[in-house]
Parts: sequence; structure tokens; C-alpha cells
Amino acid sequence: MKYIIVTGGVMSGLGKGITAASIGRNLKNMGHRVTAIKIDPYINIDAGTMSPFQHGEVFVLKDGGEVDLDLGNYERFLDTELTREHNITTGKVYQSVISKERRGEYLGKTVQIIPHITNEIKERIRTVAEESGAEICLVEVGGTVGDIESMPFLEAVRQMHREEKQNDIVFVHVTLVPIDSQGDQKTKPTQHSVRDLRQLGLTPDVIVSRCKEPLLKSTRSKISLFCDVLERSVISAHDAGDIYEVPILMENEGLTEHMMNLLDIVAKGNDRSWYDMVSRMKNVKSIVRLAIVGKYIHLEDSYLSITESIKHASIECGTRVETCWVDAEAFDTDPALVNELSSYDGILVPGGFGERGIEGKISAVRYARENNIPFFGLCLGMQVAVIEFARNVVGLEKANSTEFDPDTPYPVIDILPEQKNVVDMGATMRLGDYEAVIKQGSMAEKIYNSRKIIERHRHRYEVNPEFIERIESQGMHFSGINNGRRMEIAEIPSKRFFLASQFHPEFRSRPGRPSPLFKAFVESMTEYSFLEEKCPVRT
Repeated sequence: MKYIIVTGGVMSGLGKGITAASIGRNLKNMGHRVTAIKIDPYINIDAGTMSPFQHGEVFVLKDGGEVDLDLGNYERFLDTELTREHNITTGKVYQSVISKERRGEYLGKTVQIIPHITNEIKERIRTVAEESGAEICLVEVGGTVGDIESMPFLEAVRQMHREEKQNDIVFVHVTLVPIDSQGDQKTKPTQHSVRDLRQLGLTPDVIVSRCKEPLLKSTRSKISLFCDVLERSVISAHDAGDIYEVPILMENEGLTEHMMNLLDIVAKGNDRSWYDMVSRMKNVKSIVRLAIVGKYIHLEDSYLSITESIKHASIECGTRVETCWVDAEAFDTDPALVNELSSYDGILVPGGFGERGIEGKISAVRYARENNIPFFGLCLGMQVAVIEFARNVVGLEKANSTEFDPDTPYPVIDILPEQKNVVDMGATMRLGDYEAVIKQGSMAEKIYNSRKIIERHRHRYEVNPEFIERIESQGMHFSGINNGRRMEIAEIPSKRFFLASQFHPEFRSRPGRPSPLFKAFVESMTEYSFLEEKCPVRT
């Protein structure tokens, strides 16, 4: 097994995850099997109970693991599926060690950070790497060098460096090269960051320098001199137009060849599909405008997988989607603002939790349905679509979800029976992969071209089976069903495109292999954008 350890310095948010994913993508292009591990130093067991405002989107893996959004980038770049074991947190490590201590597995020894915590970390890394079937394992150490929380993990990888063969482990350090008021590239932050890393017993083999403009030769030489690395080991990671261009930028910097030399491996192929995908991304035929009506719009990372899935679909359709973020709560305070949605070619209502902004989302769904604007709902977006239809078409006034109104006379959305007595909020929902059976002749069947699908889930509430017959009698069809009674897809066949899913198709979408639902939605928006008369009189 070959290991590539990626650390970061100076500040968080420099792009360690994208850097690691890009290295992995390029090595995969060379014919190597690559997997990834993300280390998060926080004490939480996982990201499941975190607010999107804290860490952005909670990404869901196939086995139901709730993880940091970086795992989503790894899946998309490497075109692979990871598990919860690929995310190592301080909480998981300490929980495991304490459980072993309680069971007496340490034979009465004093349990300490070294060796017990560090051994647990190393064991988890090696086990995941070996069980993945990969040849190369990327390990991203979250946080920055110098953080107290990261110390045990950095010590563990230091020990791994001593224990592994020289060509089996490479250290990549991502740091910042800012530009001062005079326009000069400054290397001091990188020098200090590498010094801090060396004080922990770690020496970087490669320094990836994040900067706005390409590194000057003089800057590269200075970093090489003061940080004691070869000039070819100093990589310019300057700003790119899109994250999918970063692997190509790294390739042009010679990093892939250099990494293979350091790892003592050779190319076994030369897959150019990523280059082709990026080329298509830059050559679009048309432009459409999409309104995403949500409540976490001030932090776009809250909907990262959605925006990436839209991008994947737009590349395949040859269309650029201009995404506009619309605050659902604005419609609550001023209902007339909903009419501004007439200027868009599509309306998407994403998932979320809590009552805030719900009535605004319902207003957006109603506007899309009554004006025949392409509409796509995800998870909570499907639930509010059902609520809106029940209220305004079926005639069930005050229909609602028991999540928002426990006393609603028409609980068209209700909690799962097995969750009625849930106390712990972490990892208690319907999570991960579930199968759905698609009804023959439905819009969903045409989109998927299949009668059975597997998609990922993250929710507690479902469409109440008691109201399905009344809803379907008025024109909304539930065309995807799990286990005979869980509604997975809702559609209105009489509309141009009105479809919502209880699952999250964005978690399985990939560059070059977009989610079928997102692709169909973008196609519908593109067709709608060419209509001479949009947003007709309400019917």
C-alpha cells in the first residue's frame, strides 16, 4: 500500500481536500486504484448533528455515514463509493479506545495518547486502506498544523513514516502564499508553517502553494531554499476557474509524474476522460437561470452536492446554469415577492430541517405548479410539494407535516413509526442506500430507463400512507416506492416538469455521469428557456 498524507498550514479552507482529490484523480488517470480517508479532529462522532452553518453540507455515504463535505469531493473526483470508516474523527478514536479499556483489552496498562490513541489511528488508516482494494490511499489530516486537536493524528502519521518503506509514504503540505499591498508574493507564512511541521518530526516531500496568481520562479526558488525541498517539489496551486480544472493544473505543474517517482510506481494507463469533461464544461451552447429556494443560502457550501450535480448535468446538456439563491423566508414576510420567480427557467427546493422558511418554500412550489415552470424538489422539497398540493388542490386546508405542526388536522407528512421514541439525534434517521421500485409508464421510469433504482437518503419524515389515495386522485402520482409503503418520488404528469424525490440524488451524481433526475431537470429548463411565452396565466 502506498500512502499520500496531506496536511495544511497557515489557515483552514485552503483546499487540502481538492488538492488531495486532484492528486488522486490524476493517479487514477494513470491506471492506479485510489481511495481516500478524511481525518476530522473534532470530538463529534460524525457530522450528522452539525449545523450546515458550521461545516457546510453533511454528505451521506452509501452505508449511511454522515460525513464532512470533503468526502463528497473524493467520491466525485475519484468516481468511487466510500464508507463511514473512511472518515476518522477524534470522537470515533476515543470512543473505541475507551470501550477497549472498559473491556480490559489493555491488560491493566495505563491508557495514554502514545501509544494507545496513535495505535488506534494507525490501525484504522491501514485497515481502511487494505479493505478498499486500492493501491494508493490518500489521507487528508483536517485542521492546520499547530492545532491542539490535530496533534495525535500528526504524531500517528509521523510514526507511520518511520514504520513504512521510504517509497511507500509521501507527505504533501498545503500552505498559503499571499500577495502584499505591493503585489509581491510572500513566502514567510509557508516558511513558518513548514517549520511548525518539522518541529513535529514531519518533513514535507511536496509543498503545494495556494496563491491567486501562478508562483513566480523567484518565489518557487525561495520556498525551495528556505523549506529545504526540491524546486520541482514546490507546486503552484493558483486560482482556477472551476475546481474540476485543478487536476489539470496539477498535471501541468508536473506533480503527477513527480508523485509517481516519489512512490516508485509507473503509469499503467492514460485516461483522458477528465480532460474531455472539462473541455465540454467550457463550451456551452445556452444559458438558463435556476432559482434555488432555501434557507441556508448565506453559506452555499450547505448545498454543495446540489450545485455540483447541476454542474454535472449542465456539462452533459451543453448548458450553463446560472444559479440564483432565493431566501425562502423572504416570501413569508412579503408574499408578493414570489412573483419574481417568473424570471427563472426552473425552481428547485432543496432539503433541510426545521420549521423556518417552510411557508416560503410552499409558496415557491405553488408558483411553480400553477405557472408550469419546471420544478424539482429534494427530500424536504418533496414533502413541501405534497403539503402544497394537499392544501391547494386536494382541498385539505391546514395540511402539514407533524414536524412543523404536531396538531395539524391533515398530517400528510408524518414521522417514521420506528422513530417515535427516538432520543439520540445522531445517526437515527433513514440513512444511506435504499432501493425504490418505479411505476411503469411514469416520468421517473422514462428518466431512469429502469424499474428499480438505488439512491441515498437522509430524513425522518415520510408521506403519510393514509392520504395517498386522495392525493393521487387529484393528479399527483407517487411513481417511486420503497418497501411497498414508503413514497420515494412524486410527480405531476400534466406539468412540463414537476418531480420531487424523498431521497438525495445529488449524493450519487458524478462528473461525466450525472444524476438522471438532475439531467432531466436541466433539459426541461433548457427547453422552457426557448419558449416564446413563459409563465402563462395561472390555471
